[in-house]
Order: sequence, then structure tokens, then C-alpha cells
Amino acid sequence: MTRVAAVDCGTNSIRLLVADADPGTGELVDLDRRMTIVRLGQGVDRTGRLAPEALQRTFAACREYAGIIKEHGAERLRFVATSASRDAENRDEFVRGVLDILGVEPEVISGDQEAEFSFTGATKELAGRDHLPKPYLVVDIGGGSTEFVVGDDRVRAARSVDIGCVRMTERHLVRDGVVTEPPSTEQIAAMRADIEAALDLAEETVPLREARTLVGLAGSVTTVSAIAQELPAYDSAAIHHSRVSHDRVREITEWLLRSTHAERAAVPSMHPGRVDVIGAGSLVLLSIMERTGAQEVVVSEHDILDGIAWSVA
Repeated sequence: MTRVAAVDCGTNSIRLLVADADPGTGELVDLDRRMTIVRLGQGVDRTGRLAPEALQRTFAACREYAGIIKEHGAERLRFVATSASRDAENRDEFVRGVLDILGVEPEVISGDQEAEFSFTGATKELAGRDHLPKPYLVVDIGGGSTEFVVGDDRVRAARSVDIGCVRMTERHLVRDGVVTEPPSTEQIAAMRADIEAALDLAEETVPLREARTLVGLAGSVTTVSAIAQELPAYDSAAIHHSRVSHDRVREITEWLLRSTHAERAAVPSMHPGRVDVIGAGSLVLLSIMERTGAQEVVVSEHDILDGIAWSVA
């Protein structure tokens, strides 16, 4: 076993996994897995820069994670940063802060690298499950971007496009600095058109409709699963490898887009940091299911973070 630590810093959240990895058996044993909403991508789509308060929230989480990594005695650490820090003019400030706190330089990876990590993390433990036919389409719906990967035992095609729950919310659902409650028909239509255009772009590279199993990753998808199951609290074990039908995703998306902030916040499995962006995230998922004809989505709690850990091991 090799004890490794992986950090995935996205547009909406930063996550840590400390695990014992055995490459010989393919076993990854969690020691600590946690997530903090930091909204690093706050305003990046509009300003092109990481906001000072967003950087401070992210650095505070990094200091907390540094203590956990030291406590567990991880031998190796890899820190991967995704969409928001790719887009920002002042990403050097972000890199210096992380290096000072954690002693490693964050790797601002490409969308294709992000997709490969997501695929590995999501599918490594699905091997041999005959009831989940290949090829898989893995979709990782993040805050700033969504990764599409088609593959069986390895990646065949991948593409990252700029449709994420934070980016879509800020671009289409915010008026005068406030999320519209509820959004107008015109706002939803504009968001849907943006998503469809991005799916057209993804489909130029990735054969979305050839996949036989749709695997959905990240907070928007896992939250939709928690709502579908009417969980009394967020429960990773109940969510991991759950299945949500197309009809149920459509029902949940329609409700999220017509609900108020208070109604969404009252959902017991809803993380406070997702309340404003979950409607956009669920619409991305629904649009993907409609484009591909998928009748259900297999929800995975194992994603890019697990892929990063395997790359270290």
C-alpha cells in the first residue's frame, strides 16, 4: 500500500482524498475524504480574474487540508486545479498561495487531462459488472466546465466544454447581482440554448450516442440522486452507484428551476453552497440525457479525485 493525498480544486469546491492505494489489486481505501465549497470561480466568467475573497476562502481550506495530510502521514501529494484557474489572468497568485501552504505547486491541467482522471476514478471499480454494458460515457459536471469521456477499458475520446453549474448560473440566471427567483422562461431557454451549443461542440470529438452506460459525477449529479431518493441527509453510501431515471431527472430539474431559494435550501441533503447553482447543474444533466437517449444515469461518488489519487500511486 502507498499512502497518497489528492486535492481537486474546481470552480465551486475544493476536495481532499487521503487514501491507501494498492496498484496491484486496484484497491483504494479511503482514510479521509472531504469537500469544502469555496466558489473559487466567483465572477471569473465576467471579470477574467480570481476574486480576492475567493482566493482567501480557498487558501483557508488549503490550510485545513494541510493539517489533515500531515496527520495521516501521506507519502505523496498531488494538487490539481481545473476550470476557474485555467481561465483567470491572476492564476499566478493562486499558484503561489497553494505552494506556500501545501508545499506543492498546483497543476493547472487541461480539459483532456481532467477528463482522463475523471474516467479512471469513475470506472476503475465498474470493471466486470456485466449489467453495466460498455462503452461508458462519463460526464463530470463541474462548476465551470463539463467533461465528456467515452471509453471501455481505456479512454477513446474526451472533450471539455464550458458549461458548468456556476458558469451557467452567473451567465443566465443572475440579474443585478442576484439569482432570479424563479428564472423566467426566457432565461431558461437561453441557458438551454447555451448548453445545446456546447453539446454540439462536445459531439464533434466524442461519440456521445454510442455509449451504452451513462455515468454521472460531481455535486450536481449526486445532489439530484439524493433528492430522487428523498434522503434525510446527504449519504455517500446511498448515492454511490445509485441510478436515477430520465423521467425522475426531468421532474427534479423542473422543480428546481421553479423553486425558491428557501425551498431548495430546505432540502435536507442539499449543501448550502449548491442552493443557487443546482438548477443549472441539473439542467446540464437533463440535456445530456436527452441528447444521448440515456434512460438512466449511474451516479458515482468516485470521480476525478480518485483518478488523481491513482495517478500518484
